[in-house]
Amino acid sequence: MSSRSIISFAISLFFCIPQLFAQDIPTIYSNITYFGDSLVFIHPESGDTYPQVEETLSLTLEQLIQAPQAGAEGINFDFSDSLFNGTLYYGFIPTEGIKYPQPVWFKQAARVKKGRAQVDIAALSGKYDIIDWETNGYGLLAYRLVNQNGQLIYDGRIAFEAKDSFSPALTICEGPFVVQPTAESVIITFKTNQLTDPTISVGRDQYQQKQRMANLRGSRQHEILIDRLQADSLYTYQIKLGVQTYTYSFRTAPTKGSRSSFRFAYASDSREGKGGGERSLFGTNAYIMKKIAALANREGAAFWQFTGDLITGYSTSVEATQLQYANWKRAIEPFWHHIPVYTAMGNHEAMMTAFGDLKNGVAVDNFPFKTQSAERLFADEFCNPVNGPVSEDGTSYDPVPDQIDFPSYQENVYYYTYDNVAMIVLNSDYWYAPSTAAIPYSSGNAHGYLMDKQLEWYSKTTEMLENDSLIDHIFVSFHTPMFPNGGHSHDDMWYSGNNDIRPFIAGNPVANGIIERRDEILDIMVNQSLKTRAVLCGDEHNYSRLHITNEMLRYPEDWELPRLQLSRDFWQITNGSAGAPYYGQEKLPWSDHVAFFSLQYALVFFDIQGRQIQLEVVNPDTYEIIERLVFYTPE
Repeated sequence: MSSRSIISFAISLFFCIPQLFAQDIPTIYSNITYFGDSLVFIHPESGDTYPQVEETLSLTLEQLIQAPQAGAEGINFDFSDSLFNGTLYYGFIPTEGIKYPQPVWFKQAARVKKGRAQVDIAALSGKYDIIDWETNGYGLLAYRLVNQNGQLIYDGRIAFEAKDSFSPALTICEGPFVVQPTAESVIITFKTNQLTDPTISVGRDQYQQKQRMANLRGSRQHEILIDRLQADSLYTYQIKLGVQTYTYSFRTAPTKGSRSSFRFAYASDSREGKGGGERSLFGTNAYIMKKIAALANREGAAFWQFTGDLITGYSTSVEATQLQYANWKRAIEPFWHHIPVYTAMGNHEAMMTAFGDLKNGVAVDNFPFKTQSAERLFADEFCNPVNGPVSEDGTSYDPVPDQIDFPSYQENVYYYTYDNVAMIVLNSDYWYAPSTAAIPYSSGNAHGYLMDKQLEWYSKTTEMLENDSLIDHIFVSFHTPMFPNGGHSHDDMWYSGNNDIRPFIAGNPVANGIIERRDEILDIMVNQSLKTRAVLCGDEHNYSRLHITNEMLRYPEDWELPRLQLSRDFWQITNGSAGAPYYGQEKLPWSDHVAFFSLQYALVFFDIQGRQIQLEVVNPDTYEIIERLVFYTPE
């Protein structure tokens, strides 16, 4: 008997015994089970057994945040990893009179040996004391950790007190961020290195209003609603924590339907790029993201939408995913203090349970879904509206109708409005199983497929906004193009014309394939909506503008199913040019309808002027205008 047969025989005997762990495996998966204490995938055809594989991260985000320690001459760092060697760059962060505070790096760096380093703040006195810590007795120190191979790991900061010695103080280690503006309110979010119960002072001329979290015991993650505000007004907000004061500003949204003039920005795909340095800051292209954020602010964007592939992701480590998200947020943080950002999921947000080789094995959305799925981690890291569908539970393919079986749509599918514009944000990588070929065996959802409950919610939301007289323009945003043009013809909503691609639930395929589902989405956008102006996609690392018409070829040559008839022309705007490695243009059935294609880094601006829209696309690295045109004028 072969070793594989012996293992399979032993497993079959073992599975006759009731398992304490069986309830931990979602019922919507198939051929995933336990062998002893270990999770395994058993291929139903070959009988091959794939053990679970997990990444390990030597330095977690928590270790990096808590590393600063008190010292006689400065701040000592203990990263709690005796095997880590590298370099620690440091410098002060001046805040007085500066709208977008950034680190000013000192000319020297500290050596990290066996996980420890020392920063001599006493040496940063005299002409190097650019924050007056000697007079004030406190300051704000930035630190950047680089490993011995030159890989940037993390950008952090710590407030410190300087008395007889130097000691870390209560610090906002992430944020504050302005999110979800309305005409009457905003939400301010931030994280601290210690438990605290913060207060925010807000005012137009003086700090008149104070808001705080209803959490007397304190927390480290804070989301504070600021309400009773006036529409389209500039406010200053101030947070005093420990020795440090943080002062920034925001503008409330105009009254809904006022039809004022404003602009918003759109981009996606900022995962690690090539070229070294900040183009690869552990999970994100921080160099280009800083440029994009600065450009959005310089050009007066009221908000910006970023839809997917924020990070490199595809991880089995919760800690690695959290660290990558932290680096993405830090890259744009100085500007996010003032201007709201909305985020959505892409395939690189994948948080996986994986079996066998990470590249060639089997991978599904991580579970338990309630605490460790890709969707749960995304909701924990960002503060998006909570007005979307609940989950895919309750569908005809739900295997156990009286229990929660699917991940949540909370904060990854939603809509929001700003004046006369509505943005519907969908998730084309929900319950995503990265190993597409294995989906019929493991179950899971394919990249680019919108499942039934999400589609139903999208249809109802579109109908609601169509009937809202204060909304003139609807934009829809999800990560995967309906019609790829460069880099993703093998998947997205095309899969080289293969309609067999679809989700499997508990081993059973859903009724409609990927191209059929694409047409259902397109039918809602075009035939059931007169206000939807464009779909904003990413995934492909380029910028393209596709003119979708009824005459455009959009089916494989052997297509025998019904063909959707389109009642009007439509635009697909793909902008995956926020730093990920580029993809060139491909030849596809609809290529002659591509109105514009560029490989430059790009930030898309939509200028809303009442009922008219202009489009401007700008390279954030050079400020070159890639294209500019009148995008929509009412007939």
